[in-house]
Amino acid sequence: MDNVGTFLSVIAQGLPETVIATVGGIALTIVLSFAAGLALLSPRRWVRVISRIYVEGLRGTSEVVQLFWIFFALPVLVGFEIVPIWGGVLVLGLNHGAYGAEIVRGAIQSVPRAQYEGALALSLSPAQRMFRVILPQAVVEMIPPFNNLFIQLLKSTSLLSFVFISEITRQATQILVPRFNPQVLEIFLLLLLVYLVLSLIITAVMRLLERKAAARLGRGPSERARRTAVRGAV
Repeated sequence: MDNVGTFLSVIAQGLPETVIATVGGIALTIVLSFAAGLALLSPRRWVRVISRIYVEGLRGTSEVVQLFWIFFALPVLVGFEIVPIWGGVLVLGLNHGAYGAEIVRGAIQSVPRAQYEGALALSLSPAQRMFRVILPQAVVEMIPPFNNLFIQLLKSTSLLSFVFISEITRQATQILVPRFNPQVLEIFLLLLLVYLVLSLIITAVMRLLERKAAARLGRGPSERARRTAVRGAV
């Protein structure tokens, strides 16, 4: 363990890339999740079909293949290359946004029917019903599964090492392991701890958001949401 400081220093050099990919991927995931999730509930059939193609297409194909396609096949087709880190953000957002769409759809459909009927009785428009009555309640149900999804996204940033992005996994496997092969156990243990710390940060932020969202509704997080979070953690 004499080289722990060196190991941490080298791994930390990849931390900015990992954080950028994670935060950017989360931001894109949120946008695509809500866009596709709401589209899945659209009264227009063609909107639902397009959204379903996106969701099933991205969930049903390998994330690694998607990554290679963006970095190696797309430049051949369109004639220009994407900046590696932003290409990584795009793949992470597209892939996890497909999973997030089902979280959004399921949470909206879990809102009691009485809430829809109450909004109709108040003569609210469809947009007002969704954004002023339904979504505020559904968001509380979405946060625990989104927490799990964001942690999965963080772990998926390790795949970016395949396309030569110097995130923390690449720093460990390509720089440290060849130089300190006898201490490979310590290297990967430190790498696991870094991912654990980042995951705990995401969880802390999401729990804070969950409490704030529930407080705005005058209630605590639902038991269903807590069970979902526990299952995801296991």
